[in-house]
Amino acid sequence: MRLEQDLILDGYAPTQMIEDLRKYQSELEVQNKALRYSQQEAEGASERFATLFSNVPLALMVVDEEGLVMASNAMALRLFQPLESDPPLHFLLPFVGAAHADEVAVGFLSAKSAGTSEVSEVVFMAGAQGTFTGDLHIARIENPQDELAHFICAIIDQGPLLAQRQALQESATVLRQRNEDLLLSENRMAAIINSSLDAILCVDENQCITVFNPAATTLFQCPAAQAYGSKLGLFLPAVEKALVEGAVPVQATLGEFQASTLQGGTLFVEISVSIERRNTAHGAITTIFARDLTARKRAEAQRAALETQLRESQKMQAMGTMAGGIAHDFNNILSAILGNVDLAKQDTAPHAPALTSLKEIDKAGRRARDLVRQILTFSRNEAPKRVSLQLAEVVHETVRLIKVTLPPGVDLQVTVEEDNPTVLADATQVEQALLNLCTNAVLAVGASKGVVQVRLSSTVLEHPLAGRIGLPPSSYVTLQVSDTGNGMAQETLERIFEPFFTTRQVGQGTGLGLSVVHGIMQTHQGAVDVQSHLGHGSQFTLYFPITQEAAAAIAPEPEPAAPIHGRGRHVMYVDDDQALVFLVARVLTRKGFTVTTFTDPHQAEQALRSNPQAFDLLVTDYNMPGYSGVDLLRAAKALRPDLPVALASGYVTPEIESSAMEAGASALIYKPNDVNELCETVQRLIAHSDTGSDTT
Repeated sequence: MRLEQDLILDGYAPTQMIEDLRKYQSELEVQNKALRYSQQEAEGASERFATLFSNVPLALMVVDEEGLVMASNAMALRLFQPLESDPPLHFLLPFVGAAHADEVAVGFLSAKSAGTSEVSEVVFMAGAQGTFTGDLHIARIENPQDELAHFICAIIDQGPLLAQRQALQESATVLRQRNEDLLLSENRMAAIINSSLDAILCVDENQCITVFNPAATTLFQCPAAQAYGSKLGLFLPAVEKALVEGAVPVQATLGEFQASTLQGGTLFVEISVSIERRNTAHGAITTIFARDLTARKRAEAQRAALETQLRESQKMQAMGTMAGGIAHDFNNILSAILGNVDLAKQDTAPHAPALTSLKEIDKAGRRARDLVRQILTFSRNEAPKRVSLQLAEVVHETVRLIKVTLPPGVDLQVTVEEDNPTVLADATQVEQALLNLCTNAVLAVGASKGVVQVRLSSTVLEHPLAGRIGLPPSSYVTLQVSDTGNGMAQETLERIFEPFFTTRQVGQGTGLGLSVVHGIMQTHQGAVDVQSHLGHGSQFTLYFPITQEAAAAIAPEPEPAAPIHGRGRHVMYVDDDQALVFLVARVLTRKGFTVTTFTDPHQAEQALRSNPQAFDLLVTDYNMPGYSGVDLLRAAKALRPDLPVALASGYVTPEIESSAMEAGASALIYKPNDVNELCETVQRLIAHSDTGSDTT
């Protein structure tokens, strides 16, 4: 008892101590068990860390604050020491590029104080040769304070990312360039559309206008703002119908269409379309090109008018050539008839019954001669003798002639403006033209009552009338004849200037009147314009160019011709017409000339070569088979330069006259002529070449 108490007194009872020891032991066992578990966990964590450190796909290193690499994983070694011969990875800073060394050192200092830091896009040495770029992530590791600071460094290789970034930048550059090119293309396209001379319209799948260029604004007379959203049918109804029906190819020229302006006007355009399918809210976009055909149609109409005018001119020229060709033979016949009639009249007693018949033959022959002269006037082969004159006196003289034969039902009204400008004209031909027009006007009025008006005035001729009648715009004197007759249809108007074309009954005209008028105006460098409609009469207007020359004085009456006495002068006459040669020989012989005639020009030339001095005058026809009178003229002048030579023809063109005068012709004799006229010409030429031995 005493012992137990002593133990208790010392602090613990033995039983309590044993119990406490047992509890302590149990606690120690639990703690040891927990310690062993913690140790196992720590060992497992260390193994997992080591495994993670070694196998993580990042370059990891444990570096102290002096840069010593205490540990590094396989990825770090692969980046920094790709070859065994490369320098070992003992310190980190030698592997940092010089440009980033200071930046990395600052990063470590920042991580030491703040715990972490990051340095982006650091260039590291990859062994002895290469480099790579990576982001450096630094984290301080806890360690006793009396030791150097340790850091775990993770390096993320940015090479693939930089390559992708560079590729993206290049793609962005290409895309930006494409956008700029697209914008430039759009601007260029907009400039082309806006500067196009053709109207350009774009419509969506509902045929509503989305593009309306300035040319379209002008063509359709509609502001662009007002056109946007409008239906295509407002301007091109037929084109809209074709598009709606789907009968239009993707690319096509549709041809000519009728279009409308905003105000309802009508015009014609040539349409081309281009259809583009798009996956947009507007669906298919159709571009329409409209070319204004107004100028083309105007040009076509003008060309058609010019072609018609050319055909008429060629037809008139062909008819004139034909008429001139016919005149050659016809003139020879008329010359023979008139010459023999004149000789027969001289051989007939004054009161003989045959004299009346001869006079009638002479009268008919002279009418035939006048008809041939009209043909020559039409064919423009008879050169007009134009002088400066005022047409007022010509008009008054012609009107006096017309009034003598004017029917009682026709009222002739004459208006002559005062102080009309002067013109270069042949008074006889102007009188003939006016007489023909007035005769036609009187016949157009017919048996019914009507009015024929003659008006002389001046005007300024401008386009388009000037172009239509073939005259330059200028000032002209106009001579106008109008009537209240039945007028003419278009078919008749197209033929009125054709020779021998007439709508009159047989015996009322030859059909040469208007052809002669046309020829006269051509020789006067003027023109004739005709206006006529069925039931509304006709109006003919002659245009004469104005001249600044003063009007010529009236020529005195010619003196009576002196009697003709050949006195034996020797005349050679050459013509292929036997009847005419026979006639001339008789006529000249009666007048006292010695005559040698030839129907073969080659024989005539041979006679000249044999004795050039035997002849005082050569008269030769121009148109002979196989030999021209001009050729004979040249041969005669070569044999005897002083020999007078006269050239005779019924078809004398300006070219023939020019070539004859250049070859040395002394005179031109126009067939058919009077016998006395021929004799006078022969005597005049001989007298002119006479040196004074004969004064007759």
